Amino acid sequence: MSNEIVTRDEIRAMRRSYSDAGLETLPNDPFESFAMWLKQAHENSVIVEANAMVLSTLASDGQITTRTVLLKDISDGGFTFFTNYESRKAHGIEMNHNVSLLFPWYAMERQISISGIAEKVSEQESDDYFATRPWGSQIGAWASHQSSPLASREELEQRYEGAAAKWPEGSAVPRPPHWGGYRVTPLNIEFWQGRY
Repeated sequence: MSNEIVTRDEIRAMRRSYSDAGLETLPNDPFESFAMWLKQAHENSVIVEANAMVLSTLASDGQITTRTVLLKDISDGGFTFFTNYESRKAHGIEMNHNVSLLFPWYAMERQISISGIAEKVSEQESDDYFATRPWGSQIGAWASHQSSPLASREELEQRYEGAAAKWPEGSAVPRPPHWGGYRVTPLNIEFWQGRY
């Protein structure tokens, strides 16, 4: 691996030819088209997590912030993910419900960009999904105060151990009140397929 930095000329010369695939074969229904491409991405061995999507929100300081979250459902005309309601992303959503999602499947020369409105899902829906998570992830949701500074890693480990002692493996772990889902109802869905 080289320690040299890339030059401006090298950046400008970065390009590739795309396959001649088009969008003509996509169904007219954007949700059906999305589901078809998601399935193809999931079945592609080069794509590590087909349901990984980039979520962009507006932070309280007016800056756009971006991070990766996982799509966990497509239903009720929207795209659902779950998170800590005390996180920076959740605070951004509560301040401004307009968000964007991006599914970057570069190995397939495809991406889907979605802009829409994010709203919390019902408590029942959050409970139902939380119950399907592995025990360690459930305990982690109780231990993690996402986006809050930690005095030390030991502090997080102590919280985790405390929650694990309260709900031993094999017991039913309730959903923390600060954890749940958001559904993004799209205003616009854009499909991009590389050509030429």
